[in-house]
Amino acid sequence: MAKCIKWFEILDSTNYEANRQMDQVEDFTIFAARYQTNGRGQKGNTWESAVGENLTFSILVKPKFIRAEDQFLISQIVTLGIVNYLRNKDITASIKWPNDIYVNNRKICGILIEHYLGGDKLSASIIGIGLNVNQKKFASDAPNPTSVINETGKSFILKKELELLVESIEELYHEAEVTNYADLAKRIGKDYLSHLYHIHEYHWYEDTATNERFEAEISGIDKYACLILKRRNGVEKSYAFKEIRYILNL
Repeated sequence: MAKCIKWFEILDSTNYEANRQMDQVEDFTIFAARYQTNGRGQKGNTWESAVGENLTFSILVKPKFIRAEDQFLISQIVTLGIVNYLRNKDITASIKWPNDIYVNNRKICGILIEHYLGGDKLSASIIGIGLNVNQKKFASDAPNPTSVINETGKSFILKKELELLVESIEELYHEAEVTNYADLAKRIGKDYLSHLYHIHEYHWYEDTATNERFEAEISGIDKYACLILKRRNGVEKSYAFKEIRYILNL
């Protein structure tokens, strides 16, 4: 499959660069940098990445076939593509809702997605991805990081790995373009749910509004892409992003 990959030695942020070039490039254009001076993570955090050791890139897509209300499909397609890529490295990964990638209890990949709407459809999405590849040690206080080299004992050529990773995501993306919409959403949603971190297990969570800690299991994702947690007493509640925190060390 044809891919347009733009490599940069240094950028402030690949997401920023994708935004700057949004109107000049085609669907599924990739912006990759050996180093970002202002790499962004969720919640306004920066993404730690040693220069030239990891994949830091953004994918610009123009998914006019996806309704605005179904924008979470982009997260599902991307995370499943990354899980499939890691599986080919004999790494079993899971998706920590909404879109972090974990290996056991360690984070190997972070994703930041920005959507742009055109009427009732998505006009564009910028998908920023940071995948730890060849970095062995991490200096920041990020919780439990890991990398491909730490999981496999092997180092990899970044440009080749970017092509393989993008191909894995692109395969699902283009499949979505030509698949019956209702069937696609159902199948992708089911596959995403089956790969969720902590699925079908009781774990501890914290309600960020009340600071209450409680034990629950993930029972699904609602139509607004919120996480549905079921407590041991059977009570279910949906939580939006930032309304719930995983307690990883209890």
